[in-house]
Amino acid sequence: MTNKSIAKRDLDVLWHPCTQMKDHEFLPMTPIKSGKGVWLEDFDGNKYIDAIASWWVNIFGHVNPYISSKIKEQVDTLEHVIIAGFTHEPIVRLSERLIKLAPKGLSRCFYADNGSSAVEVALKMSYHAHKNSGLEKPLFVSLSNSYHGETIGALSVGDVELYKDTYGPLLIACVQTPVPKDLSEEAAITAAHSFEELLKERADEISALIVEPLVQGAGYMHMYHPLYLKLAKDLCEKYKIHFIADEVLVGFGRTGTLFACEQADITPDFLVLSKGITGGYLPLSVVLTGDEIYQKFYCDYGLNKAFLHSHSYTGNALACAAANATLDIFENDNVIENNKKTAAYMANHLSRFKDLNNVKEVRQTGMIAAIELKGYAPEKRIGLKVYEYALSKGVLLRPLGHIVYFMPPYIINEAEMDLMFNTAYEAIVGLPEGE
Repeated sequence: MTNKSIAKRDLDVLWHPCTQMKDHEFLPMTPIKSGKGVWLEDFDGNKYIDAIASWWVNIFGHVNPYISSKIKEQVDTLEHVIIAGFTHEPIVRLSERLIKLAPKGLSRCFYADNGSSAVEVALKMSYHAHKNSGLEKPLFVSLSNSYHGETIGALSVGDVELYKDTYGPLLIACVQTPVPKDLSEEAAITAAHSFEELLKERADEISALIVEPLVQGAGYMHMYHPLYLKLAKDLCEKYKIHFIADEVLVGFGRTGTLFACEQADITPDFLVLSKGITGGYLPLSVVLTGDEIYQKFYCDYGLNKAFLHSHSYTGNALACAAANATLDIFENDNVIENNKKTAAYMANHLSRFKDLNNVKEVRQTGMIAAIELKGYAPEKRIGLKVYEYALSKGVLLRPLGHIVYFMPPYIINEAEMDLMFNTAYEAIVGLPEGE
């Protein structure tokens, strides 16, 4: 088999996500045969550094020996069982561990199988909890420029036009409040004031505020100060609305702490987790909440207060085994401290991009780095040019429009980072002049 033969078969039968399929009339598909560590290898023997952790999920490398071994152990014991009236040891152990690691006060785990689905769980749970208290609060608030997924409810609370505009008539009620404009404390305070003005007018109809803590992923890797989280959480408590922390992207060490909320010392009413939870192996997501919310649904049968939400693969035993193995690595390998060293090395590389004429801004939060280009009209598809150049040099980058970002697996070494950043530098330097 070759890249060409697999690509032809693919284009005869597949419809790929976040893709204009007509592009593949000129843009070759890249079939991957295998992976190991930070590397992917295609059918023609070409290798690529996975600089984006395969959509931000693969935190400990491809075919990680330890995670693989734990899944293999589990597959011969129990692959899946209904999580309604039944349970299994891996999901109980995972839940115990997550509660121990999460911000204080989160004591219950509700599972789904991807980030968008978990966001939907949190939204429904928030609305229903208010309803069970006799309140009708159908409105949600999110930050401007936010992204929370692409199912209908998750899409509703996002604010990236590219994903949202087409489906406007289908969406649930949501309004935006300004995201802090930059990483300064002053911007955080200004944004919090705007949020309070909204609450003064509409708190009685608002169910929850949902935020991506510290970094807005699909929102072009926009970053802001942890102070905003603290101020926003205080306002939510003052005006009696819920605070939903969507840590699908930023959870599990990506921002420098295990959970981004730790940097503001807050406990959200709902903590949404997915992506890195299984080390990139299997779909799994979870919403953590506290006993105050849980008790609002705890009642005798017939009172119509139960949270009747389910997914067929909720709490899949293989996925839970992968998640437990992922947490083992965090416990045993000093991951957070090692990530700080890696982030510092990334920062050294990033500094040289700041003086390029076509670079507007360079920003970083933990092991998320972004380079914002300037002077290019959207129709020039400048990100595609970076993607194609980097791929030709053995690096998988997938820019968000004019944002070139880096989110590699945590196990990346210095030589691999050198190749990753040097390739990106060459790609950016080699771009045509802007408009």
